[in-house]
Amino acid sequence: MSALPDQPVPGRGECVVVGLSGGVDSAVAALLLLEAGCAVQGLYMSNWQEDDAYCTSAQDYQDARACARELGITLHRVSFEREYRERVFGQFLAEYQRGRTPNPDVLCNREIKFDLCTAYARRLGADWFATGHYARLGQADDGPVLSRAHDTAKDQSHFLCRVPRAQLRRVLFPLGMLAKPEVRERALQAGLPVHAKRDSTGICFIGERPFAEFLARYLPEQPGAIETPEGEVVGEHRGLPFYTLGQRGGLGIGGQGGGDGSPWYVAAKDPARNVLVAVQGTGRAALARPGLRTGPMNWLAHPPGLPFRAGVQVRHRQADQPAQIHSAADGGVEVRYEQPQWALAPGQVAALYQEQRCLGGGVIEETL
Repeated sequence: MSALPDQPVPGRGECVVVGLSGGVDSAVAALLLLEAGCAVQGLYMSNWQEDDAYCTSAQDYQDARACARELGITLHRVSFEREYRERVFGQFLAEYQRGRTPNPDVLCNREIKFDLCTAYARRLGADWFATGHYARLGQADDGPVLSRAHDTAKDQSHFLCRVPRAQLRRVLFPLGMLAKPEVRERALQAGLPVHAKRDSTGICFIGERPFAEFLARYLPEQPGAIETPEGEVVGEHRGLPFYTLGQRGGLGIGGQGGGDGSPWYVAAKDPARNVLVAVQGTGRAALARPGLRTGPMNWLAHPPGLPFRAGVQVRHRQADQPAQIHSAADGGVEVRYEQPQWALAPGQVAALYQEQRCLGGGVIEETL
């Protein structure tokens, strides 16, 4: 593959609106743009508000305000809570009800951050919209080129693979060539109050609370049988949405079913019968699949001639898995791995890569 295009450099004095989340990454993104001579403004985006110990939105806003004061920039605030519940959280629940495993962070980037939020930034007069994502975004003659970040441990290009290419045309990722320790050091040197703030983990609207506890507030429990692949009933589940393929533990069946006491894993869901299929010990090999099919692809490059070889990533921080890519129905692709992959789940997002460049991504509709 030819060398990746350099990330664009805004002209001095150009207006860049930075999505300030209250964390160290977005604060340093704003700092770097100020040092480059840009006219920087901050924008705090509120997507979720709850009055409990798990929701950090109020504190995050105060941290964003403190960073804006230290940097000497204006901070705007906008709420997309209604749109988020309709376009992200609503689909999140619908997917779980179908027995699938959605990725709301991917959906948020597509529907909110790089759609509604970038449009709002333009109304504020922005020439560019910037965030603290760890990814690289160059500009080629035919459009934006999304690539992995220099810090591969923090790379977030997988979460961006479903953003339409046109929505990335005036976007900046200033941290693309920095490692996380460098970012924290820059924040410390600049006196930013969030230099040591812990990174947020998990899904934003769930926070640090147990996932099943949160889901039970919105989806009713529908108990059913837990069976082995041979049809032997070994326990009872609380409802299919509360389990994910490959999940170990939380099944409450211990060493039942005539097994050897080794762990049990969720192997499949049968929504028609409301049955959860589990395997034990070495039976987890049954979770390996030779491939998958996606729904319509979001291409971030002109699709290579099919079939072609690519690396495929379906989970954050997963190494690229080599595969042959073939065409599939409805604008999707069929991925045939060189080695079977474990616990592929419909609803996850498969991102395709050639070397460092992200070619695009599609939602897994079925496994082979």
